[in-house]
Amino acid sequence: MARSKRFEALAARPVNKDGFVAEWPEVGMIAMGSPGDPKPSITVKGGQIVEMDGKRREDFDLIDQFIADYAIDAAVAPKAMAIDSTEIARILVDVNVPREEVVALARGLTPAKIVEVLDAMNVVEMMMAMQKMRTRRTPANQCHITNLRDNPVLLAADAAEGAYRGFAEEETTVGVVRYAPFNALSLLIGSQTGRGGVLTQCALEESLELQLGMRGLTSYAETISVYGTEQVFVDGDDTPWSKGFLASAYASRGLKMRFTSGTGSEVQMGYAEGKSMLYLEVRCVLIARGAGVQGLQNGSISCIGVPGAVPSGIRAVLAENLAATMADLEVASGNDQTFSHSDIRRTARMLMQMLPGTDFIFSGYSAVPNYDNMFAGSNFDIEDMEDYLALQRDLKVEGGVRPVSEAEVIAVRGKAAKALQAVYKELGFPPITDAEVDAATYAHGSNDMPPRKVVDDLKAAQDLLARGVTGLDVVKALAKNGFQDVAESVLGMLKQRVSGDYLHTSAIIDAGFNVVSAVNDTNDYRGPGTGYRLSGARWEEIKRIPQALKPEEFDV
Repeated sequence: MARSKRFEALAARPVNKDGFVAEWPEVGMIAMGSPGDPKPSITVKGGQIVEMDGKRREDFDLIDQFIADYAIDAAVAPKAMAIDSTEIARILVDVNVPREEVVALARGLTPAKIVEVLDAMNVVEMMMAMQKMRTRRTPANQCHITNLRDNPVLLAADAAEGAYRGFAEEETTVGVVRYAPFNALSLLIGSQTGRGGVLTQCALEESLELQLGMRGLTSYAETISVYGTEQVFVDGDDTPWSKGFLASAYASRGLKMRFTSGTGSEVQMGYAEGKSMLYLEVRCVLIARGAGVQGLQNGSISCIGVPGAVPSGIRAVLAENLAATMADLEVASGNDQTFSHSDIRRTARMLMQMLPGTDFIFSGYSAVPNYDNMFAGSNFDIEDMEDYLALQRDLKVEGGVRPVSEAEVIAVRGKAAKALQAVYKELGFPPITDAEVDAATYAHGSNDMPPRKVVDDLKAAQDLLARGVTGLDVVKALAKNGFQDVAESVLGMLKQRVSGDYLHTSAIIDAGFNVVSAVNDTNDYRGPGTGYRLSGARWEEIKRIPQALKPEEFDV
């Protein structure tokens, strides 16, 4: 039959390239409210939880046991569980109820009860609750710094630009694992050139990631995954106890660390047990609290396509972020992997974290072009930056970045590339040419860079490990070659290991090397006129986007 011209036009819209599926509870393809989810319940005897969410203690799996023994306050639980779930949802939204009271109450809630509370809320109510419940008063942002070729010069330049733009944390990963030491080195030097105090990580397998951190080449980690079903855990030769031990290993070496989880991971791995995505994710949140780790990267993360395909899935992503704040954890709230061809959908997904504010609105805004993002692309990338800055300005919302000029960015990128060039020369690594420095200074992505001798780089990166090169060697090389300010910033990051202050929940480090965390920057939102408000110099900075016309430019 003849086609409607309107429906032909609608069919060509980018959103119709996305994948959508009907709910399929039996395999876990349901965001919230699965018929397989348990009903909330708890029984405490002699100070021990002997029944939880319809399951007797003798039937607990390893996750149930860990949550019951370490994540729920048995003294609080009977009273907290007796409160109607809708009433708890209202308490979350009520600006007259302090955050501390909600956190204390949430310590007594089981996974099924938390899910029931969250399911009573719409997304606007969840955002209202998030504004009150995030741990740190001041929102911040994290970015991805990667490239297809693991080009170290470009990494340093991009890291400098990202830091200068305002990102408080920067994360890299590798295409070739043996490049990891060089990636970590580039990120360290670049970030501290852009703005002293930026935290950096290199996402790798856990032993190498910890080793790089212990050498002072990175300062935090977050790719330590926890899961909501026992089978997924044991398939990876892990348990909640082993993850807790790893968390203590990082903390004991002065490294900030948070766990990672997200709705949909168990579905992707085929072990969802017929439960909803949110129920399994809330189990992950309580594992993080029970392990004593300071925070959680959650928001579906690399599994975002799964909840994004089912009804209410993006709502469930916001719900898991809120669950993490109820557990008094720092939350790096996702937005770090693309999930839609639709600019409208990906913006709507991001606004639910940007508008109320989270500790890290993105756990990876791509500060590089999409084609260079080795984390499979981000919800927003560097080519969206002007739009993102305009959103901050339009809505008077803290997005964690600031407007910059082209001249400023060129200068900071060039300085970082030259600093890395000097360190490579001083430490005897394969030389970085002036042509590479110049290319990285003006590059958009790795396609703009001359090739390096990859085999030589890989040998040198492994030599870095074999020789025991540390952050202190980097400080000496920078200072010796005229980069005194960058050397002082790198040394400042090393000093943080000694004080340990940035191990506090939701810690970032400002340009003056002051730790800002949930301890000294506690979220005090209690309705209009309270909490974090864009004002003063920061609001003036956000208003000054370069393309805005100014009165003095008119001859009146």
